Parts: sequence; structure tokens; C-alpha cells
Amino acid sequence: MWMIVGEQRFAITLADNAAARAFATLLPLTLDMSDLNSNEKYANLPEVLPVYASKPGTIRTGDLMLYDADILVVFYSTFESTYPYTRLGRVESSTSLAKALGRHAVKVMFSQN
Repeated sequence: MWMIVGEQRFAITLADNAAARAFATLLPLTLDMSDLNSNEKYANLPEVLPVYASKPGTIRTGDLMLYDADILVVFYSTFESTYPYTRLGRVESSTSLAKALGRHAVKVMFSQN
């Protein structure tokens, strides 16, 4: 699957779980994602997804997670967290992810191809 920010495309590998499979059924999907804590972008999804939340401890740049049952989060910095998330997948090459997402709200498209 792909995440498109402006002119940049990022390949995403989905997790092997029901939440990730449910997310894939929503594609293509374009979201206006807001910035939070200068380390993540988030947006409400149009549907509630299955939740298998756990506390990952360390969030890594490129993690694609579900917070609660309907908030998609893309992390663009690595940091420690005590919050529970359901893993949806991971951006395969996240070296330019922070620059592409920036520090302000951004439109992000998720698609199968």
C-alpha cells in the first residue's frame, strides 16, 4: 500500500491483523491530518476499526498506528510512549518522512496502488 504526501510516495507494509485488513478496505482514503507534539500526524477515520491495543513503549519513525478505534496516527519521530495503540503497519523507508509531513496540518492519501 502507499501513502502519498504532496509529490512523495511512501510504501507501507501492513501488519497481519484484523485492524490492518479493515483499514485496507477503506482505501483509497484522503485525510486532512493534524500535527500533535511535533512527532505525529493524526486524523479521524470514517469507520471504527477492530482494536488490539498494546503499549509499544518505543514508537518508531514510520509507525502507522490506530489510537482508540478510529484515529489513524502516522509517527515521524522516534520516542517513548505509555499510550496504547493498535499497530496497522509501517512506512518502509521513513528517512524523508518528517520533512514531507512538516509541522503543520497536511493532506495525506492512502491507496492500494
